[in-house]
Amino acid sequence: MGVLFFVAAGIIAIRNLVLYYLDASAGLIENGTQKFLDNFVNGQVTNEKFVVAMLAIGGFLVFWGYFKKKEDYGPPDEHEWRRFNR
Repeated sequence: MGVLFFVAAGIIAIRNLVLYYLDASAGLIENGTQKFLDNFVNGQVTNEKFVVAMLAIGGFLVFWGYFKKKEDYGPPDEHEWRRFNR
């Protein structure tokens, strides 16, 4: 699930960067990359801030899934025994 958040955040960030680049090449704004980076720190709620939040949530989910305690359902079966006793 955390990887899904990373992928979605990457898609949103790349889409916004491309859209600002197209606006800059059409002459609608002066510098698309600067506008993209400014949206991370301005006072408005923008997609770039959602990208940062999605990366944080994805990182938390990956961390939580990696260190989650495995529940004990009894003695290990043959596959688990071979996997853990190499």
